[in-house]
Amino acid sequence: MSHPRGLLDTSTVLLLPRIDDPAALPAEALISTITLAELSVGPLVASDPEERARRQAQLQQAEADFDPLPFDAAAARAFGQVAAALRRSGRKPAARAYDAMIAAVARANDLPVYTCNAADFRGIDDLIVVAVPYPGSRE
Repeated sequence: MSHPRGLLDTSTVLLLPRIDDPAALPAEALISTITLAELSVGPLVASDPEERARRQAQLQQAEADFDPLPFDAAAARAFGQVAAALRRSGRKPAARAYDAMIAAVARANDLPVYTCNAADFRGIDDLIVVAVPYPGSRE
């Protein structure tokens, strides 16, 4: 199910060059500042120079391609609801902190989350999750 606008999670941003079906993505793809934060960690923790360069290129591409939605006061309020939903479902919000914050930005902006890892968002109430087929899979 395609939506006019949707928030891509970090896994989907990383896999964008390999996603060959444009119908799997929203017409207007957005990201959050949380995804930029997550991508910013990559080059700093890579021990191999080639991997560091690849991750830096991914970060720079995302910065060039998107104007990210902020984690603002509305997202902070939504995060409380997301964290509470995760706890009720038996999941630990701290273990899924980036995903929970991305979900909060999506809820605060009334957007679905497009992800190649739908299970990461399991247990979050009132969040529309659109599963993007993992590139190369037969889904």
